[in-house]
Amino acid sequence: MSRKQRAISSNVSPLSKKADNKHTKIECADPLEAVKPHARSSKLTRLVNDAKRRHRTDIAFDAWNREGFADKDICDLPVDESSNTIQREHCRELTVNRFIKEYEKRYIPVVIDGIPEEQQWKAITEWSHKRLRKTYRSAMLKCGEDDDGKTIRMKLKYFLKYLKRQRDDSPLYVFDSNFDERNDTKSLLNEYSVPKYFAEDFFEFVGERRRPPYRWFLVGPKRSGTCVHVDPLGTSAWNTLISGRKRWVLFPSKVGKEVVQGKEFIKSGEDDEAINYFSTILPRIKKAYGHNVLQCIEFMQYPGETVFVPAGWWHAVLNAEDTVAVTQNYCSSQNFERVWRKTRCGRKRMAVKWLKKLQQYRPDLARLAIQWNEQDAFEMYSKHKRK
Repeated sequence: MSRKQRAISSNVSPLSKKADNKHTKIECADPLEAVKPHARSSKLTRLVNDAKRRHRTDIAFDAWNREGFADKDICDLPVDESSNTIQREHCRELTVNRFIKEYEKRYIPVVIDGIPEEQQWKAITEWSHKRLRKTYRSAMLKCGEDDDGKTIRMKLKYFLKYLKRQRDDSPLYVFDSNFDERNDTKSLLNEYSVPKYFAEDFFEFVGERRRPPYRWFLVGPKRSGTCVHVDPLGTSAWNTLISGRKRWVLFPSKVGKEVVQGKEFIKSGEDDEAINYFSTILPRIKKAYGHNVLQCIEFMQYPGETVFVPAGWWHAVLNAEDTVAVTQNYCSSQNFERVWRKTRCGRKRMAVKWLKKLQQYRPDLARLAIQWNEQDAFEMYSKHKRK
């Protein structure tokens, strides 16, 4: 199963209340809503239970809340900023050229505030739970995968009810990459725009049908999240939060996979979801290795903020509240070499078509790709296919 599929926001735009969100303790949901999860709707219960059963066959159905994280304050624990501090900028003061020079070219993460307002995203108002429920209530969105990698979908109106009432340790999570292809959700594309810092994306030459998944619409219940990973094919990523709070940890690419995953610190019987990673596994990793080895960056992301994740950086994310967000991966001038070397091996057939398109539209990039192939003695085509 994909671990990537694995916080209560107001219907008033949270961006207008961000100053309060950063310094005010978030209150819990009305406890009456959670006394009997899903008891008010037998259909909702059936849909949710079926999705859970298919998404996680490794645990018993009644084990989804066995650790009782909903009754603990794990999501409100203070962020450890004693080591490295995330760089923060406002889009009104950060030019594209300075972003490239100081952050993208140097592979340094940064949080950029104010993009949705500056670019007048409709998502600021249209992505409240109330508006989403009205506009996209019947949209079937991906909330998980089964053991065979098949998509598990649920109508958004039911998922939002689940989100409001759930008390799962690691809830289902809407992480949908096909919203741009379906008639019932395609209009989401009109409600946000790619931030100016990430306008360059060479994967566009592959074409929408051939390029791998690269943009996701996210609706994350509190305590859901993504376990530590590196984004695929050497791409960089940006993630803009519309509502709620997301807790992040990032590790430089030089830190080894076995270190950041911390599998040696997972005790028998323990789960390894995002909530477990932040609550138990990460503290054990930090205690064992220390700052000099990890050089990790921990921070909280607030509504209206965009996180830039450079290529190669390990990262894990926990929804500290119910959240709505959008994220995209991309290939630019700064990470093209890394992306090309990864793609020619990982997606060879796509790389062949990509190279042909680059030769047609960006011969300068095509020459670089061919040059790197020659340096590495890498063959794009097998000899028998050349005949």
